[in-house]
Amino acid sequence: MGAIEVPVLIVGGGGSGLSASVFLSDHHVGHLLVEKRADASNLPKAHYLNQRTMEIFRQHGLAADVDELGAPTEAFGTVRWQTTLTGPGPLDAKVIHEMDAFGGGALRETYAAAAPVMPVKLPQVRLEPILRRHAEQRNPGGIRFGHELTSLTDTGAGVTAEIRDVATGETTTVTAKYVIAADGGRTVGPAVGAQMQGLPKLFDATTVYFAADLSQYWTEGSIITWFLNPYRPDLSSALIEMGPTWGRNSEEWGLHISLAGVDRDDEQAVITKVRTVLGLPELDLELLATTTWSVEAVLAEHYRYGRVLLAGDAAHRQPPAVGLGLNTGIQDVHNLAWKLAAVLSGQASDALLDTYEAERRPIGQFNLGWAMSAAANHQVVIDAALGLGQHVAPERRTPVFFGYFAPTPVGVAQRARAAEIFATHRGECQAHDVEIGFAYESGAVVPDGTRPPARAPLGDVYRPTTRPGHRLPHAWLEHAGSRVSTHDLTGTGSGFVLITGEQGDPWAEAAARVGDKLSVPITVVRVGTDHTDADGGWAAVREVTGAGAVLVRPDNHVAWRSTGGSDDPATALSDAVSLVLDHKAP
Repeated sequence: MGAIEVPVLIVGGGGSGLSASVFLSDHHVGHLLVEKRADASNLPKAHYLNQRTMEIFRQHGLAADVDELGAPTEAFGTVRWQTTLTGPGPLDAKVIHEMDAFGGGALRETYAAAAPVMPVKLPQVRLEPILRRHAEQRNPGGIRFGHELTSLTDTGAGVTAEIRDVATGETTTVTAKYVIAADGGRTVGPAVGAQMQGLPKLFDATTVYFAADLSQYWTEGSIITWFLNPYRPDLSSALIEMGPTWGRNSEEWGLHISLAGVDRDDEQAVITKVRTVLGLPELDLELLATTTWSVEAVLAEHYRYGRVLLAGDAAHRQPPAVGLGLNTGIQDVHNLAWKLAAVLSGQASDALLDTYEAERRPIGQFNLGWAMSAAANHQVVIDAALGLGQHVAPERRTPVFFGYFAPTPVGVAQRARAAEIFATHRGECQAHDVEIGFAYESGAVVPDGTRPPARAPLGDVYRPTTRPGHRLPHAWLEHAGSRVSTHDLTGTGSGFVLITGEQGDPWAEAAARVGDKLSVPITVVRVGTDHTDADGGWAAVREVTGAGAVLVRPDNHVAWRSTGGSDDPATALSDAVSLVLDHKAP
């Protein structure tokens, strides 16, 4: 039996756990990651990386590799409802409705103005190897796949864990100050008594992953296409490109279908069902995997249990609508990494880690509820737009579709009404404010008494603000002949950034004094002197005067702001930093 002592133990090597490893390495926090599986995911699973996640990846030097393999918005920026993939009948392969989604089409300009990067489509099966490679490069010897956690004890002063090499059976004792549970809730949560609240196992869903050439039938550009079969409801499905080539020539696919009455272990029976659903009885396809998974809506009662911190699916599990699951998990550990760094370096007290739950659990709860609402609305949209539903007898299904496509005034009216109903789906596929407009109302922030911007009811309008707790608005600046985003100012370290204006010299002097006093790095950026707001983007969103200041945390959330100057900037700034890091100085 061996023994290892590390500041942080990460349990779980999926998207959240591997991201946590990368972020901790960039914050110079020693850690060990253990994952029971021998390798990264062999299933596509989550496939949409939203803007907030991509700017986090950009901050930590991951975005370029993700961009290289992923699909850009022009390759997936629509959602589509269609009758069938192909077929000879008058109702086959007809588009019911299509709309821009996730930054595509007419949404592109709005999304591009809000962040230095755009969303990317990249299935988890291709994302996780990128994250693993970076994790191993930044923390050599500290990433151990094929190792499972067998016991965990929180001693109060630290955590003692036993891990076992799955291949050899050899055990190792790990002593850590803190544990990040990113194992999907399989081991650590139950070990510490974490209770999941909500609606477990709402229903089971089945996804078939397969390889086939669909180039002559597929209309590219859609992140997901729902097939609403006009003849048999049991043949309705959803088809998703899974790459690695994007567009018409995608080699791999994910198909959400019903396998009722089909033996999932009978490969030929599953293949036959896929061919039937696609309307291609002779299709040459390779079955890659068939997975049945439970759709849940559950949230951990707490995100912190002593020295154990839950993240990702260990803390929240929700329906896949809106694509919030993996994105929320990665954003969890981004919030947590800088706080662990501050605590372990002595910059902050252990109480800073309490703000992880205070900040992230309300976001997890909101995202879970939003995903549930969007998923429920989708079925209502389909039924209302087409005139389907339980009241429609099976023999009436095909006439309903004929009526929808009829070249008559009634058909035109029905399609017009349907378009307005389908527009409510923007709460799922255009939820820009849900993705980047969330805010921390309490935690490691100093509220200034202002109210947040009004949020659009369907979450589709993002309004930038420097109000404490919100994500720092993106704006392009000029510095030393280069174009940089306000999001580039924090870098990947654990220090803070104080953004001030052309009258900000008193704040700059205060930052030097406060940084020395509290041993907290504070970088000063003076827009108008060392940085230039060439196109006025920062002036439009800063919400402070040229004599004011905005204090930004390492995770690019605003910690505090002063809308103007101060009679005693050093005291004001010292009090703010102390409150954020719980130095208990004010």
